[in-house]
Amino acid sequence: MRSRIPIPTPMSTDPSAGLPTSGSAAPAADGVSTGFDLRHHGDAEVRGADADLTDLAVNVRAGTPPDWLKARIADSLDGLAAYPDGRTAREAVAARHGLPVGRVLLTAGAAEAFVLLARAIPAQRPVVVHPQFTEPEAALRDAGHTVERVILDERNGFRLAPDAVPEDADLVVIGNPTNPTSVLHPADALAGLARPGRTLVVDEAFMDAVPGERESLADRTDVPGLVVLRSLTKTWGLAGLRIGYVLAEPDTVTALERVQPLWPVSSPALTAAEACCAPPALAEAARAADRTAADRAHLADRLAQLAEVRVCGPAAGPFLLIRLPGAMAIRTRLRELGFAVRRGDTFPGLGPDWLRLAVRDRATTDRFVIALAKAIAESDA
Repeated sequence: MRSRIPIPTPMSTDPSAGLPTSGSAAPAADGVSTGFDLRHHGDAEVRGADADLTDLAVNVRAGTPPDWLKARIADSLDGLAAYPDGRTAREAVAARHGLPVGRVLLTAGAAEAFVLLARAIPAQRPVVVHPQFTEPEAALRDAGHTVERVILDERNGFRLAPDAVPEDADLVVIGNPTNPTSVLHPADALAGLARPGRTLVVDEAFMDAVPGERESLADRTDVPGLVVLRSLTKTWGLAGLRIGYVLAEPDTVTALERVQPLWPVSSPALTAAEACCAPPALAEAARAADRTAADRAHLADRLAQLAEVRVCGPAAGPFLLIRLPGAMAIRTRLRELGFAVRRGDTFPGLGPDWLRLAVRDRATTDRFVIALAKAIAESDA
């Protein structure tokens, strides 16, 4: 049975050092003290904007979904009178990763999987490795779990320190590549976190944006307790459609499916899943990953020209994490200059001097860096 003991005072982050330190905590929306707004996401930076903002806050690839995918989805609308049948899409995902169908569960975006895991896995000591996407911790807390945080060290480039994870943790969640740090952890290091009786959850929502998907664990069946989460919303621009999937041992898939609502994935989303797992789509995604890597390098190079900005690296995701003094005020000024960026202070392990930037094309990057330099200069004046 899940414990509902009170959650202790959490770790906050000292912005001057970037290291965890005990501190006061603000109440979360559910009345649980977490110290961070775990429900804040990049779309909040552009939702309801009264200006035409260039979006560097949301990590969905620009210019998506492609026309061929929109056409496939539109064609599926004639079948909306029938209940969704996920068998074909599930087979397509399994084939894409070379896995048995019984190791695949389709979900309404990867975020739904965190809710299912929080409800289905009877963890007694769940641990979330931060900084990372905050929904796993939020879902666990909503399900009544007491959550422990492992805060990775800024001075080590937010690299994984395996011995920092408690040996008796029976549920461990980590992202790869990690949002927001863009760190890509070695697959062997993550696999080394597996233990008898432990569920190891690796969030690979951005792995298809990594050339060659190096360090992925998606096709591994030799790691006990491994659960890999994937999203199709980032590369293909389907955040509004909600489609993702879980790759795990059949018993785990069955347990998650048992707490999942009936027909959780719509017919258009199932069509998208099947289409995005086909060989032509995989080739297109690979080309997009190469372009993203080149565009990210250009962004990093341009940012390096600004003495006040420190870029977290090496980076592997379609975004960069940067640190600069007065980031919150600069973020506000950037909105006035036409750019939305993601605040960093809602991620455990970060603070008000951090911003996350989505990678865009070179022309957009060049315009943004000019605006950022202007905002910094004004803040120093």
